[in-house]
Amino acid sequence: MNTTIRLCHLYPDLLNLYGDRGNILSLKRRAQWRDISLEVLPVSLDENFDPRLYDMVFLGGGQDAEQNLLRKDFVEKKGAAVKEAVDMEKIFLCICGGYQMMGRYYEEHNGERIDCLGAIDVWTKGEKERFVGDTAYQSELFPGPDGIFYGFENHGGRTYLGEGVKPLAKVLTGSGNNGEDKTEGAIYKNVYCTYSHGSFLPKNPLMTDFLLELALRSRFGEEYSLPPLSMELEMEARKSSPAYGKY
Repeated sequence: MNTTIRLCHLYPDLLNLYGDRGNILSLKRRAQWRDISLEVLPVSLDENFDPRLYDMVFLGGGQDAEQNLLRKDFVEKKGAAVKEAVDMEKIFLCICGGYQMMGRYYEEHNGERIDCLGAIDVWTKGEKERFVGDTAYQSELFPGPDGIFYGFENHGGRTYLGEGVKPLAKVLTGSGNNGEDKTEGAIYKNVYCTYSHGSFLPKNPLMTDFLLELALRSRFGEEYSLPPLSMELEMEARKSSPAYGKY
């Protein structure tokens, strides 16, 4: 059995805010330590995106200038294929600006709405005050203290979830989606979104393994079970969070 996962990294040259590539490195290493190959294939501006070629898709965060530069390419040129990938239940991990672009629209401070992809029913309103700092979220996916997600957020957007979209987690420390309803991130089909940046998967190995197992089950069937692996290194990294041990 060829245990290879193919991951499409969308716009790696434009979207890598706050070390978002760290998420790919975590996926790659925890796969490699199990003798599973994670092949990372970059796709950027004016390049074709074929959803049939990939098991996973990663879309990182970026500053407004980078997001505005690629938005037309993402929505108009790749949009239909990305939506097809969502409908095919390919596994997505979308971070911050990538999360926002998967939604319906982004409303700027002046009230102007910028159309986004509309692959998931979320929308974002920009504010001048930013949410910045270390975060802790109780995962909807994993009960208990090991299922607390530790990360780092830095965003001015306030994101709200529509019909059929579930939050990824509940806010314990930080602001999450909007600072109002205690939700963080989003889940729709196999699309997983968060405002946590490059420390998200490095500090949360349960989520890393969950995404890997989803990808492998889509390739080899629901009976596939990811081989167990130590989480000792990642658990040490979790202790660097100011919120560690409070919940």
